[in-house]
Amino acid sequence: MNKQISGIYILWKREVIRFFRAKSRVIGTLGMPFFFLLILGSGFGPAYQAQSGGGNYMDLLTPGIIGMVLLFSSIFSGIRVLMDREFGFLKEIMVAPISRTSIMLGITLGGMTTSTIQAILFLGVSLLVGVHLNLYGLPAALLFMFLISASFVALGIAIASKMEDMHGFQLITNFLIMPLFLLSGALFPLENLGAWQFITFLDPLTYGVDGLRVTLTNAPGMPLWLDFTVLAGFCVVCILTGAFLFSQRE
Repeated sequence: MNKQISGIYILWKREVIRFFRAKSRVIGTLGMPFFFLLILGSGFGPAYQAQSGGGNYMDLLTPGIIGMVLLFSSIFSGIRVLMDREFGFLKEIMVAPISRTSIMLGITLGGMTTSTIQAILFLGVSLLVGVHLNLYGLPAALLFMFLISASFVALGIAIASKMEDMHGFQLITNFLIMPLFLLSGALFPLENLGAWQFITFLDPLTYGVDGLRVTLTNAPGMPLWLDFTVLAGFCVVCILTGAFLFSQRE
């Protein structure tokens, strides 16, 4: 048991160290979301304000961009499995005296930690540019961040476990990411979709973005217990699937 916990901790620590050593990666993860926030917030803000009767679009947009940061950074954590395989590190940890499930959990926790750090950094930047957020809801928002990142890190590992090259992984994940992001209500209120709104309820990220929006902006949305239940269930399914597929990898 101690070996399993030590193995998980070492793999988690490795991911965190790699993240902080790559200064360009830290800066890069803030660049695109910040660009989205300013450009979309400035461009669509007046139209949203007129439609909603004075609502602030940047306040609505910020939780959605946080969801985007978590989605992109988390699911691409799976590519590290392919990189480690390419450079031989995966073979070394596979023969270590710990289970493959522990290896998968260590990578998942590391990816979850780094993704959440990126989301928190962006949250701080958004406050600096004048976004109004309810900081009292931050503990609940952090819980949703953990669930979103854990779900999509595990999903990325599950996909990577069935892939042999990084290019194929990127094609598959890009095919998944954009529909998940655009249908989550990250960029616009879900009611704007009209008759097509039911599609968004099939998107697990919808419940994560809604949970972040309700906790951080006090905006009306679905019940938090529903957001949490659906997202937690999706998280469990992704982790179990990722653990199974990773354990089957040769």
